[in-house]
Amino acid sequence: MEVPLWLALLVVGYLGVKLIHPPAWLIAVLLLGGFLLADSVLAPAIDSVVK
Repeated sequence: MEVPLWLALLVVGYLGVKLIHPPAWLIAVLLLGGFLLADSVLAPAIDSVVK
């Protein structure tokens, strides 16, 4: 099952806000960082760890 990156980030962000109640800037930094890492040189390494 393949889930689009934007959908996964949206779900993780929503659940993080509802369950942990962190500051909004922290959620924004984590989501933006995850999006940028997915398109970086590190993407193959992250993909092998996740699978």
